[in-house]
Amino acid sequence: MNRFERGFEGTAGPGTLLTFDCYGTLIDWEAGILAALRAAYPKAAGVADEALLGEFLAAQDRLKTSDYRPYRQLLTQTAAEVASANDWDASEAPAARVPASIPSWQPFPDTNPALSRLARAGVTLGILSNIDDDLLAGTLEHFEIEFALLGTAQRLRSYKPAAPHFERGREWAAGFDRWLHVAQSLFHDIVPATGFGVPVLWVNRNAQPLPDDADPIHIVPDLAAAAAWLLPGL
Repeated sequence: MNRFERGFEGTAGPGTLLTFDCYGTLIDWEAGILAALRAAYPKAAGVADEALLGEFLAAQDRLKTSDYRPYRQLLTQTAAEVASANDWDASEAPAARVPASIPSWQPFPDTNPALSRLARAGVTLGILSNIDDDLLAGTLEHFEIEFALLGTAQRLRSYKPAAPHFERGREWAAGFDRWLHVAQSLFHDIVPATGFGVPVLWVNRNAQPLPDDADPIHIVPDLAAAAAWLLPGL
C-alpha cells in the first residue's frame, strides 16, 4: 500500500481513503458535552467551560483504563463522577441524559461542505470513533454524505488511543492506493497514530502547540482547509 508522503497535496480522489475521528473533528463535541452537562446538572452553569471540560476529560480517561464497556455506560459513569466531585446529584438518572443527547450534537459549520467536496472528488470516507453504533446512527443523520466504512468502539471492543481502531483502518486501507486519518484530538488520534506509523492530518481547531511525540503530515485549522489542501483547485 502506498502512503501519503510529506508535502502530499493535490492527488486525493478515487483510490484514496480518508478516515475521520467523529466527535471533535466532524461534530462540535465541546459544545455538545457542555450543553448536555448543564442540562443534566443546573449547578454546572456556574462552572467555566474550560474547567468543566477538564473535569469531564480527566474522569473519562480514568474510566477508560478499565475493561471495555459501551460508550453510553462509560459516558453515564463519567457524568456521575463529575457530579459526585462537585456535590451535585450523582444518581444515574441525570447522568444518563448526557449520552442520550449525543444524536443532537451538531456538525461544525465547515464539516458538511468539506465532506461533500471530498465525496464529489471520488474520495472514500470512513469513520473511526469511540462511540456506540446506536449513538453514531443518530449522528450520521446530520451529514449530507454517506460514510462507506464505520469503525466504532462497540464493534472493536476498544477505545482510542489503543491500537484496534488504527488496525481496522490499516485493514481497510489495504484496498486503496492511499490512506490518511483525519482527526483533532492529540491524545486519542494524533499522538497514537504517530506511534503506530499511521499517516495523520491534524485538524487543529483549538490552535494547540504540536507536542514532540506527534508527527502529522500536515496541520490545518478546520475541515475547509483540509479539503482545500487535499483538493487544490477543485
